[in-house]
Amino acid sequence: MTDPRSTSRRRTATRPAVLAALMAVAACATTSAGAQQAPAPAAQASAAPASAAPADARDPKAIAALEAAGRHLRSLKTFDVRADTTTDEVMTTGQKLQFGGTVRYRARLPDRLRAEVRTDRIWRDLYYDGSTLTQYAPRMKYYATVEARGTVGEFVERAERDLGVEIPLADLFLWGTDRAGLQAITSAQHVGPARIGGRDCEHYAFRQEGVDWQLWLRKGPQPLPCKIVITTLDDPAQPQFAALFDWNVAPSFDAGTFRFAPPKDARRIPMNTALSKGAAK
Repeated sequence: MTDPRSTSRRRTATRPAVLAALMAVAACATTSAGAQQAPAPAAQASAAPASAAPADARDPKAIAALEAAGRHLRSLKTFDVRADTTTDEVMTTGQKLQFGGTVRYRARLPDRLRAEVRTDRIWRDLYYDGSTLTQYAPRMKYYATVEARGTVGEFVERAERDLGVEIPLADLFLWGTDRAGLQAITSAQHVGPARIGGRDCEHYAFRQEGVDWQLWLRKGPQPLPCKIVITTLDDPAQPQFAALFDWNVAPSFDAGTFRFAPPKDARRIPMNTALSKGAAK
């Protein structure tokens, strides 16, 4: 039987420009891009002028909530965050399939990051210790290591631009900076209170060219993301991406957290080979 996933035509986009990091923080970010099969709506929207919608379509309180969340994220020095995700894929027949997964980030700013991605299709670990990047495919036992330096934000940019290494939800590294793309938002509204994961949150809805997205922020002095739902509008099926977040903003890490120690049965391969093999399993 043919794997129905091989006939999918598009995944939902997962990166409105302002969502500069729903997985890590960006104290020192410059830019990043979460690669997708579909054209990134955020990139399209970044060119849209703020006047694309009437001023009253952008509730100042909703915009202020984003800015406050960005300031708080930038204030974090360490964190451990897990996201339970669901992603729609649209088959050529028009049928939507949904795939689950988890993404976990452990970070110590400015230059330490560890990511663990587990989905129905991909298992991948990334380690950045301030001097090297290692990508590891746990099921296949392949790993690749290259030199990499700079802040976490700079590392993310280089990893995706120069090495082709996808870092899920890495755009969060822009949130709260002047690169966040607030001008791309054509509509912003406060929907109301909500309860997410046992926490009191506030629900917001935003629109940009090609994408609608909803964001739930924790109430109180720590306005961390509780949940996000992103709907791609340039596909008639309007596939969605959703993530539920669980944050620990006072974790304890040792140096080994961010340094890859290869298992005895692991095999080192060149990075370009790791991209083709490690990302597939």
